[in-house]
Amino acid sequence: MSQYFQVHPDNPQARLLQQAAEIVRHGGVIAYPTDSCYALGCQPGEKEALERIRRLRRLDDQHNLTLVCRDLSEIATYAKIDNTAYRLLKTLTPGPYTFLLKATGEVPRRLQHPRRRTVGIRVPDHRITRALLEAVDGPLMSTTLRLPGAVLPLNDPATIHEQLGHALDLVIDGGPCGVESTTVVDMTCDPPEVVRAGLGDTALFA
Repeated sequence: MSQYFQVHPDNPQARLLQQAAEIVRHGGVIAYPTDSCYALGCQPGEKEALERIRRLRRLDDQHNLTLVCRDLSEIATYAKIDNTAYRLLKTLTPGPYTFLLKATGEVPRRLQHPRRRTVGIRVPDHRITRALLEAVDGPLMSTTLRLPGAVLPLNDPATIHEQLGHALDLVIDGGPCGVESTTVVDMTCDPPEVVRAGLGDTALFA
């Protein structure tokens, strides 16, 4: 059964997040809150952890995976960003958006879309998430915690622990989240194209 940490949403306990970071660094799969909904996460280089997430979500290799980053400078390590993309990302991050960008050589091939060589990039506006990323000192490979066949993602940490505790290493309880996913924007198009309307405002792309 997974561990279960209750973390204060406004003043996250550094001790618990350091323990969570250790679990991630040792190949663990975690459920954690974001500014949109709960997500599954692991260390990007952990192949077995990634496969566990794929099995849990029943994802094929066409699914764009997301790197959850701390800030714009970290994004530039993993994605190719021109001046136009930089200005747009600076305006919309942190926030409930996922941007599809061309991956750099720092991104393992198994995290890239097999044909397009893109990767999803996200900077959440959530104190627990950002404190966790600081503790990990790097990005998380992440995907929305929506089970196969479900219309909406799971948003109650106690339910997540009850249903998935056997399959996870840690559930971070930061209180209930929403159930609306991020807005996904394909930045490889000119102009950028909204491929999924979600929580983030799409007015800039109209």
